[in-house]
Formats: sequence, C-alpha cells, structure tokens
Amino acid sequence: MSGGEIAAIIAASAFALFILFTAIPLVKLGRLLDETSASVRELSEGVAPLLTGLTDTVTETNKQLARIDVITENVAEVSENISSLVAVFTASVGSPLVKIAGYAKSLSALFLNKK
Repeated sequence: MSGGEIAAIIAASAFALFILFTAIPLVKLGRLLDETSASVRELSEGVAPLLTGLTDTVTETNKQLARIDVITENVAEVSENISSLVAVFTASVGSPLVKIAGYAKSLSALFLNKK
C-alpha cells in the first residue's frame, strides 16, 4: 500500500465517523419531531371539546345576564314607583301636617304666654 492509499483509508474512516456522529443527533431530532407531531395532534383533539364547553358556558352566561337585565329593569321601575309614591304622599299629607304643626305651635305659644 502506498501513502496515498493509506491517506484515502484514513480520510474515508474519518468521513464515516463524521457521518456516524452526525447521524445520532439527526435520529434524536427525528424522534423530537415525532413527539412534537404527537403532542400537536393531542392538543388539536383536546381543543375541540374545550371550545365546545366554552361556547356552552358563554351561552348560559348570556342567558343569565339577560335575566339579570330584566330583574334590574324591574328594580329600577319599582324604585321609580316608590319615589313617585313618596312624592305624592309628601305633597298630600306633608302640607297639612306642616299647617297643623304651625297651628299647634301658635296655640301652644298663645296658651303658654297667658300663664
């Protein structure tokens, strides 16, 4: 064997070792890509039921909010009616009571001053 043949064998061996050491990370990278694909597939399968449940939850929440809106409107109407009732009561009973209180004060002042 000549020196060139020995150099070629050494170069071929070095290239084979290079390919072998490069193949190990490539195999690991392939496994990583397979695992990533499986994870994405599982995630995709799990998201659909989650979104369905979320849609149902939002629908039920909107129904409850509509009921609360009706209750709030009724409470506002009742408050307005009570306010109107108090205003009518004050106008109808308050004025005569103020007059009676004025007469009572003047009578008491009149009787107290005679003693």
